[in-house]
Amino acid sequence: MEFSKLSAPSLKDMFIQQLQGMILSGTLPVGTKLPSERDMAEQMQVSRTVVNSGLVELASQGFIELRPRQGACVADYRRHGNLSTLIAIMQYKGGVLGRDEIRSILEVRRALEHLAAERAILYASDEALERLGRQLDLITSSHSFEQAAEAAFGFQHELALVGGNSIVPLIYYSFRSPVITLWIRFCNLYGVDALVSNTRTLYSLILSRDSAGAARWIDEYLENAISGGQQIY
Repeated sequence: MEFSKLSAPSLKDMFIQQLQGMILSGTLPVGTKLPSERDMAEQMQVSRTVVNSGLVELASQGFIELRPRQGACVADYRRHGNLSTLIAIMQYKGGVLGRDEIRSILEVRRALEHLAAERAILYASDEALERLGRQLDLITSSHSFEQAAEAAFGFQHELALVGGNSIVPLIYYSFRSPVITLWIRFCNLYGVDALVSNTRTLYSLILSRDSAGAARWIDEYLENAISGGQQIY
């Protein structure tokens, strides 16, 4: 029997996580000028190399702006962020997000699901749609809310894959942690049967290549969540 090596986060990772948390929580507002690298290193009791490399990575994620001869300041990540920024936000507090973030995720998911469903209907082979159906079977046979949520994410990710767009599945996967959390909450409130029913209806419309019907159904069940008709946040 073999076990994988265990490792703790590096000082650089801990530095990045602390600053990300302070920025995302509003403790460090946009425009805040950060102390010098030397001062931060002394306060946090790490080397300047840790601070410097951490700031460079935070800049690549859109959280920090590095100004030559002026130091670092907090950037507006909503304007200057990228996929790395999105992943950091998704992982903030272990994927436990506030109401505004959850609503935003649901709105983006609605747009992505429209695209994924449309492309699956147009381009997915019958064999690919059979694979999608097996993901639905995994939801149906789940023995816990957690299993059902994982299987539901698997269905959505497979839906993005069978449409043939190489970027959409990557975007879906960046939402994995908070989306699974939301589905667990949904199952707690409404039961796994409701999740199965919603997914089966969508799958039936995709299987029959009904683009208009799939679009209407996506709008209906996601608008219920967004507007609070089926309260999950």
